[in-house]
Amino acid sequence: MTPCLKTAIAAALSAQEVIQRYYRQEVAVEIKPDQTPVTVADLESEQAIKSIITAAFPDHGIYGEETGQERMDSDCLWLIDPIDGTKSFVRRYPFFSTQIALRRDGELVIGVSNAPEFEEMAYAETGGGAFLAGEAIRVSDICTLEAATLSIGNVKTLASGPGWQGLAQIVQRVNRTRGYGDFYHYHLLASGRIDLVVESDVNILDIAALAVIVREAGGIFTDLQGNPLTLDTTSVLAAATPELHAQALSLLNP
Repeated sequence: MTPCLKTAIAAALSAQEVIQRYYRQEVAVEIKPDQTPVTVADLESEQAIKSIITAAFPDHGIYGEETGQERMDSDCLWLIDPIDGTKSFVRRYPFFSTQIALRRDGELVIGVSNAPEFEEMAYAETGGGAFLAGEAIRVSDICTLEAATLSIGNVKTLASGPGWQGLAQIVQRVNRTRGYGDFYHYHLLASGRIDLVVESDVNILDIAALAVIVREAGGIFTDLQGNPLTLDTTSVLAAATPELHAQALSLLNP
């Protein structure tokens, strides 16, 4: 395990202490200009993450969900969403997580996804494999839609575009459809328990760490058009196998 990955895990655990303390009490909620909620738990947990990362790597850049951007031109850029799923956090159900990723020279190379209330941490680094709860994980070998389990996340923008009919065709063909959402369906995908994820209305901070984890588990992770992830990515098509990814991609992009 490299120093960068050790630092990311330590930062996630530090954030967990903050998050769990506030989760068990009422917290005030403010609405940001983009109409999403933010709480003191979001702010304090991001500060906890940043303090650990900057102490270890003071020259690295930071792109935080709550506290903004610092040294964005650095070769090493940390992408941080301290509570991905603040709406869940506020409404007191456990589908929220801490997402920490490292982007080096434009490539995502480290990902940590920690779900405190699930007691479930997934992590990966390029070339080192993917792990969940300390155990190595691997995607399934499912390669046809007819045998696949699909999970659908946010699909508001997808519903208003040409891909909606393609998604309907996928739903008709797959073996099973669920909507696990947020971090959870990516953990399931990376560990071989589901096979395909379709999601829109995300940002890179939501998915950067999860992309590293899925890829290191052997999966395919692109946007809905099959493009590599960038800082501007807003959708996901993730699959256990190249064959499954290709079938879904062709239907979503008629």
